[in-house]
Amino acid sequence: MTDYLNEYCMHDHTCGQLRAGDAGTKVTLTGWVWHHRDHGGLIFIDLRDREGYTQVVVDPDCVTAEEFTEAEHSHREYVVKVEGTVRLRGEDAVNPNMETGEIEVLASSFVVLNTSVTPPFSIEDGIETDEITRMKWRYMDLRRPEMFQTIKLRHTVAQAMRAALNKRGFIEVETPILANSTPEGARDYIVPSRPNPGKFYALPQSPQQFKQMLMCGGIERYYQIARCFRDEDLRADRQPEFTQVDIEMSFVDGEDVIDMMEGVMAEVLEAAGVEHPFPLQRMQYADAMEYYGCDRPDIRFGMKLVNLTEIVRGCGFGVFSKAVEAGGVVKAINAKGAGDWSRGEIDKLGHIASDNGAKGMAWIAYTSDGKEKSPIIKFFDDETYAKMKEALNVEPGDLVLFAADTADVANAVLSALRMHMAEALNIPREGHALLWVVNFPMFRYDEQEKKYAAEHHPFTMVPPDQQHLIEEAPLECGSYSYDLVMDGFEAGGGTIRIHNAELQRRILRVCGLTDEEIDEKFGHLIHALELGAPPHGGIALGLDRLVMLLAGKQSIRDVIAFPKTSSASDPMTGAPSEVTTRQLKEVSLRTL
Repeated sequence: MTDYLNEYCMHDHTCGQLRAGDAGTKVTLTGWVWHHRDHGGLIFIDLRDREGYTQVVVDPDCVTAEEFTEAEHSHREYVVKVEGTVRLRGEDAVNPNMETGEIEVLASSFVVLNTSVTPPFSIEDGIETDEITRMKWRYMDLRRPEMFQTIKLRHTVAQAMRAALNKRGFIEVETPILANSTPEGARDYIVPSRPNPGKFYALPQSPQQFKQMLMCGGIERYYQIARCFRDEDLRADRQPEFTQVDIEMSFVDGEDVIDMMEGVMAEVLEAAGVEHPFPLQRMQYADAMEYYGCDRPDIRFGMKLVNLTEIVRGCGFGVFSKAVEAGGVVKAINAKGAGDWSRGEIDKLGHIASDNGAKGMAWIAYTSDGKEKSPIIKFFDDETYAKMKEALNVEPGDLVLFAADTADVANAVLSALRMHMAEALNIPREGHALLWVVNFPMFRYDEQEKKYAAEHHPFTMVPPDQQHLIEEAPLECGSYSYDLVMDGFEAGGGTIRIHNAELQRRILRVCGLTDEEIDEKFGHLIHALELGAPPHGGIALGLDRLVMLLAGKQSIRDVIAFPKTSSASDPMTGAPSEVTTRQLKEVSLRTL
């Protein structure tokens, strides 16, 4: 790579390339001034480019007076070109913290290509500059080595993904960015159509329908590194525009997609320098929810949820017994090592519980000196209490946290508490852990909308032996579905698709659409399924999230060249911005 970087440009070596063996070589370097030091008539400059650093020495006896003056007055982030000779540093001048620390370049020519005003922050790793400032000056932030390495890792992952899919017979196909609006979960970003007043395009939330129609078109194996758009509330791992590796295959079942994807991921991880065993663990959706409280479990540590429902049924603690009588559950986690926490520290955990839907949070602390502290112990008889302790494997130093509610709420509460306690207790979560979560339910009930919705999406195949339940008992329907989970995040999700038009109509009707709405929103897909659609399925991987995890970052904003803030704005360009009255008139719109 380095040799190619030195072609078709002003330099013949990069700033991270030179070593002791290059001593005596005449070189030309270009880059930015990183550090500038004046040592009694000699100017020392650390020159930086994307590949690293080289120390340059400017001696007034070796350059013209004009060039020396330019070197004297260069400051951080000046862009310069240096010609000179590589020489070894003195033994006491070697810098072990630089890969090029054994050498320096004695300049024979020094040219300032461009000046720079004072940078808004220091261009080096580990800065404490706030994120908004970094985003406002993003092109400066990208000069920092850790940012460049992250963007380079993204490139490496994307290219490895392409190479792995190409050799497996996949064809890269671009699908439209301007499409029709369809209900796929989040809100669409809509775009007014000037030639068609009053009508709008929608930016795609995913290429889902297009890739299915590519299968109907006989492409058989398709992929795309696709830009997708969702108008939804943001958090650390969400952006209004994001990138996914979109994959679809014909004449396959779920095992085919999973097996193929494991081969691809093995090659991608190897390219990223990550070792991981294959084949991956398979976990049933029901088990993920039972033992981890969520469908994207981080299995790098324990602290599993323990179901105490039968143990506490009819017990003397009304909160528990009433929850069970109402058809709910009582579950708990054992946070080992937190038993000596103060009452105030424990009470703060109640906010996490309430944020996830709980009305309160019960707890029992087992201190390291053998004491048991809790306002609820007195409500349990000895037998019930002993069974609880046995089920939770209680030892001195443990803190048990309970949730008593519907299964959904109890799981959400304890899942959030589990992750919080892992962080608070510094539980080791080293390396990466990938697994498949499989066999999701087909439907969930949306309490806000008061209707059924697809757990994955409404194009997911229901097993033939469960299709009679679609209308009769939607929540009992399973599906051919699989998520790739990595380190507690959903890295990708896929399903086997419906390839029968009437079955597709049935699913959409259960999701609350009328036949007229189905024809209006999905008529193109229905017609394609009527014309000899093959069995097909696929998966989509979140490229941003995958790179975030591989890079060890906390936010996908750190792996996107030009991200948006949590309010979906861009501090650098000022987007979104107002438009003129004329622009609105051209698309038949006006603001309120």
